[in-house]
Amino acid sequence: MEYIRSKDIFVLVKDTMRLIHPRLIEHGSRVAYMVYKMLQEKGGYEEFELADIVMVATLHDIGAYKTEAGSLNDMLRYESRDNKAHPIYGYLFFKYLSPVEDLARVIMYHHTDYEQLKKVDYEHKNLAAYINIAEKMDIYSTAMGAQFDMKMFHKQAGTKLSDEGLELFYRVAKKYDIFEKLKTNEYKDELDDIIEYMLFSNEDKRKFLEMLMYCVGFRSESCVIDTITTVSICDELANKLLLTDEEREKLYYGALLHDLGMLAVPKEITDAPRKLKPEEIKIVTKHVGVTEKVLKDRMREDIVAIATGHHEKGDGSGYPKKIKNYQMTQEQRILQVADSVTGMINKRSYREPLHKPEVVAILNEEAAKNRLNKQVVDTMINFYDSIMDGVTTKSAEIMKMYQTLNSQYSQVSKRFKI
Repeated sequence: MEYIRSKDIFVLVKDTMRLIHPRLIEHGSRVAYMVYKMLQEKGGYEEFELADIVMVATLHDIGAYKTEAGSLNDMLRYESRDNKAHPIYGYLFFKYLSPVEDLARVIMYHHTDYEQLKKVDYEHKNLAAYINIAEKMDIYSTAMGAQFDMKMFHKQAGTKLSDEGLELFYRVAKKYDIFEKLKTNEYKDELDDIIEYMLFSNEDKRKFLEMLMYCVGFRSESCVIDTITTVSICDELANKLLLTDEEREKLYYGALLHDLGMLAVPKEITDAPRKLKPEEIKIVTKHVGVTEKVLKDRMREDIVAIATGHHEKGDGSGYPKKIKNYQMTQEQRILQVADSVTGMINKRSYREPLHKPEVVAILNEEAAKNRLNKQVVDTMINFYDSIMDGVTTKSAEIMKMYQTLNSQYSQVSKRFKI
């Protein structure tokens, strides 16, 4: 069953990245447009190939969300420094977590000087060279305004930048009035047209949605651990409560995406080494609305309802819609319990994890007050040990790829002294 269209996967990824740093994703979109027009002019590409390239070009700086967070407000300074870190992390991120791993090396090489790049044995190295050109054109034109002259890079032709790529860009910029379209945002309509050709299988879509979960780690790794724990508890409870395959799949995606809105919460709040103040709690509660805004009209409506219902309570005291138990689906009730348990068993910056007797006592109290569904709570308590064993196993499996990514990045960082 299709829960999201291929085009909407891309839009969802973009909007998620925009929550972290809006200027960087807009920069990525402009770079993608320039590269798209260069390849369109060059010829030899099918529309679906161009659509995939647009995605990778838009996200070419995805590693910077993790490695360069402190310098992204000054794009010119960010571009001019020795930035080995983010292309490597971005490459590893796409290699391990995305379904377009064959294009991952484009990200790794997009800051490589052309003199070195042309010696590399890689079929898509010209894409990396074009992104390098487009990135410089965008950053310097944005910073310099009317003083910008695209020919200022001509002295780097054949050394730092591809001479063939520069000539192609000069031709395209003049023929299609590139900079005027970037200035007026007309380019966005053309990008919308080409991404209609994106063709992802259901397995590809699943991998992209799982990638979004790991993107939360750009802001807080503890949020990734929480999501993985919640997904695993939901899966165990779904087994015990005999959900259908379709119900389980909807619950999986709802749990996977339920905390995307936490990316809009400042890091100083998510990582505060103390209990939050009332005004900080108010900011945190807004994450549900952000999640709904990002998912609405992209994911299927019933999955959005699951994802955004995880802080509702059976007695109507939850948020944001204050729905009651009889208005909830079983999937929503399960996610509410799973999210609550996750909040208790995982370590917080201000406290250690709670032990089983404490968790059971709180769950019983919440069920007695009709805040959590009694059937789901009883199932959680009756099978607590076996559920936790399953959670440990499943969480380790899901985390393995993420840990491999970070481990390899650490090794490469030491090698290149990043």
